[in-house]
Amino acid sequence: ARAPAPPAAPGLPEFELIPLTSMRKVIARRLTEAKQSIPHIYLTIDCEMDELMRVRQELNGRAPEGVKLSVNDFIIKAMALALRKVPDANTSWSEEGIRRYGRVDVSVAVAIDNGLITPIIFGADGKGLATISAEMKDLAARARTGKLKLEEFQGGTVSLSNLGMFGIKHFEAIINPPQSSILAVGASERRAVVKAGQLAMATVMTCTLSCDHRVVDGVLGAQFLAAFKGYIEFPAAMLL
Repeated sequence: ARAPAPPAAPGLPEFELIPLTSMRKVIARRLTEAKQSIPHIYLTIDCEMDELMRVRQELNGRAPEGVKLSVNDFIIKAMALALRKVPDANTSWSEEGIRRYGRVDVSVAVAIDNGLITPIIFGADGKGLATISAEMKDLAARARTGKLKLEEFQGGTVSLSNLGMFGIKHFEAIINPPQSSILAVGASERRAVVKAGQLAMATVMTCTLSCDHRVVDGVLGAQFLAAFKGYIEFPAAMLL
């Protein structure tokens, strides 16, 4: 027979029932539907970050007052350019056919009290890093104070979820329907790597792409990640 559960600490209830907010109910419903109805596949790649870190430091040193580029700003831009290079990955599934989008709109997950919201950088492939940075700071600030307009967080053609700032090395995100992919980004950390047959140190970031296999199969997802890695590891290519 199973041993009885130990009693709660004196003076403490067995549990506290926290009421569900309307946001939490929507998140629960959408993510449950996504996980049950979308055939997820997961593709993981490592990106070396040393050149990006160097470029970021140099740009921030030359930037006007108030402009400070984050690693996340570079990731948003690299994702958008990679989708422009691999347009068949900028798609979503529908029963009528596959929708291939002409715009690249990046939804960026932002944690807020008791939930999560995904404000959008519209046309991110055509925006400079400083513009992306300013828009992201504004959107995140207004997201946390509940001041986003509906059209600022509904839509998007791809999503980004970055938990690197919390020290998370690797994770797999749930697709945000009707989109077909979401990129889960971990922390940049110093690791031992092999270069030209020699052991060396490099700053490495692990990224995992969750794909809707009905639309973005393994080869197509790999092509997107290869393009993304190219921009991250050689950020000057973002200017071409």
